[in-house]
Amino acid sequence: MLNYKSAKECAYDALSLGEIMLRLDPADGRIHTTRRFDVWEGGGEYNVVRGLRRCFGLRTATVTAFADNPVGRLVEDFILQGGVDTRFIKWVDYDGIGRNVRNGLNFVERGFGIRGAKSCSDRGNTAVSQLKPGDIDWDEIFGKYGVRHFHTGGIFAALGENTPEVAIEALRKAKEYGTITSYDLNYRPSLWKSIGGTERAREVNREIAKYVDVMIGNEEDFTACLGLEIKGVDSNLTNLETESFKAMIRTAVEAYPNFKVVATTMRSVKTATVNDWGAIAYSEGKFAEAIHRPGLEIFDRVGGGDSFASGMIYGLMTDGSIEFAVNCGAAHGALAMTTPGDTSMATWPEVKKLMQGGGARVDR
Repeated sequence: MLNYKSAKECAYDALSLGEIMLRLDPADGRIHTTRRFDVWEGGGEYNVVRGLRRCFGLRTATVTAFADNPVGRLVEDFILQGGVDTRFIKWVDYDGIGRNVRNGLNFVERGFGIRGAKSCSDRGNTAVSQLKPGDIDWDEIFGKYGVRHFHTGGIFAALGENTPEVAIEALRKAKEYGTITSYDLNYRPSLWKSIGGTERAREVNREIAKYVDVMIGNEEDFTACLGLEIKGVDSNLTNLETESFKAMIRTAVEAYPNFKVVATTMRSVKTATVNDWGAIAYSEGKFAEAIHRPGLEIFDRVGGGDSFASGMIYGLMTDGSIEFAVNCGAAHGALAMTTPGDTSMATWPEVKKLMQGGGARVDR
């Protein structure tokens, strides 16, 4: 299905490009009333390689940038704890107050019942948003070190004036060196609203999509980011109707024949803490659907889609079948949402157990 380079000829199984923020979590409280925050690292693109390292044991690295101050070094320490290689981080001199460059913060409420999860990001003028083409030596990364799979996404593309060009530069170089590429559309209206909104998101993502092998997104992503008109389908696809999602994926593949794999999660939100959860993927003319998990209890939904992506990628790199990949992704995403923070705390034995129909009985 996907022609991966051998592990022997590459230093890394997977590499990400994107912003990594310091996540500040009021636990069971609210952002605007709390007196205490738990602190994590997180970022849409990074969460994928972090899961590939910690859950699936692959060799991963990340490309990002930080202002060189104690906050940046704290995030670096979290990344090191996650086992992700930090050698490709670009460090930028700090001016003392963040006038020229700073590090991103993300305040996240988990939500409960009828109160949905809420995110308030503070990420303007960050080091990674100021990356420009030529700042990263992609020939060294993909040529000298070697990478089997490269992942980036729509969050990074929305961060700055030049980040779309950096993403395209990286994707082109990855393709030049035979690296499989993936992209998560990850549409965030808050990131695009002051720089052209949906129209700009479509302009950027339509160009980036030309260089992608594995495209990942939910129902909103494909319409908002690529402007795809899904004929004969209700605009509300949150009811897990398989045929609706198949129509969406067919439309994407017709528009972009370079997509070798297209995958989407299927989520119906009952409450902040109870979701119906599933996934469907397409490759080589064939659809595969993960086990549906109605009434899935959610502890922290942020990062569930990223963990789905990392499980999908692991499945594609190892077993290779689309059926295995989509079930691995859905199981990993489900487990990731049972623990706090953006990143997965699941283990590979837990993912396998869930894929095989295992339940929540105590393990002794």
